[in-house]
Amino acid sequence: MHPAMHTAALAFFLPDHSAPSLTPLDQGNINDTWRVDLDNGTAYVLQRLHPTVFADPGAVMANIRLVTKSLAAATSSETAFFQLVANAMGQDHLIDQEGCCWRLLTYIPRTRTLTRLTNPAQATEIGRLLGRFHLLTADIAPERLVDPLPGFHITPHYLKQCDAARMQASGFNAQETMCCLWIDDLRPWASILELARTELSCRIIHGDPKTANFLFADDEDRAVSLIDFDTVKPGLLLHDLGDCLRSCCNPQGEMPIHPANTTFEPAFFHALVTGYLSQAGHLLNPKDQELLVASALVISLELGLRFFTDHLTGNRYFRVDSPGQNLHRALVQLHLCRSIHSQYDALTRLFTGLISA
Repeated sequence: MHPAMHTAALAFFLPDHSAPSLTPLDQGNINDTWRVDLDNGTAYVLQRLHPTVFADPGAVMANIRLVTKSLAAATSSETAFFQLVANAMGQDHLIDQEGCCWRLLTYIPRTRTLTRLTNPAQATEIGRLLGRFHLLTADIAPERLVDPLPGFHITPHYLKQCDAARMQASGFNAQETMCCLWIDDLRPWASILELARTELSCRIIHGDPKTANFLFADDEDRAVSLIDFDTVKPGLLLHDLGDCLRSCCNPQGEMPIHPANTTFEPAFFHALVTGYLSQAGHLLNPKDQELLVASALVISLELGLRFFTDHLTGNRYFRVDSPGQNLHRALVQLHLCRSIHSQYDALTRLFTGLISA
């Protein structure tokens, strides 16, 4: 990316600061992110949205604007949410000449991100903060938000895309063949949430509450913030819970060296659900409770489908740093899905005990 693009974006938001320091932040598979440091010690976060992923950046920004304003009152010594930074004209985003959307966010100091969890206490904290997010946004009518990614979390849609990509492929290596076999074996699970949609709780969801989107205090295992609101939208609470469980209950992390080592950890499941129930358990209706374990399996399958499809179609969505990275990611998620499947009854009993306590 040409340095002039950063310069123009910073001049738009911070016209009185001619030479701020920029440090790349390696966060996420889609957007480009930098920390901005001014001479006076103030720090911000500069982001460039992926130009082909979010077709309507104005809608994305409108959603974020609404949700962050609602969360602003919740900022305390224990919890903080980022806010959008507007320029002197009140503008909080810039569309550049290439159609890319730039924004500036407040920086939350003395925090760190985790690539994977190492103990159940961290899972409890993430569950607590996700529940807090759902509780704080519960009064926002879902219809006030635009869906920035139509079809997102509609798992049967991703299955159809994967089937189409497989039909177009000229041949498969051993790992690709394994993915195909496992996808066919798990295929019946893809529609579980969609078939029950009218019975499940629909509210404002984060859309991507993975481990790396929670900020922890830099000196203790205390979750203080949830970031990356590009995917906030009306959706099922189980979309968020399933995705959060998928990411946080995998102690090997999103990119282990050997995908076959991927497992779903019941102790982390117990801890995360306990934390969530302490804040927002009353938001889950009986059908949500019935399908909570299924949601973790479905979202693991969904992400496996998305990674595998992107691998087969030339890595057009998820950013890759090496050949075969999306295939590797797909294998991780499918191993995770199979791990959940093998423990399904035990996890269901574990959750039932927590709800009944």
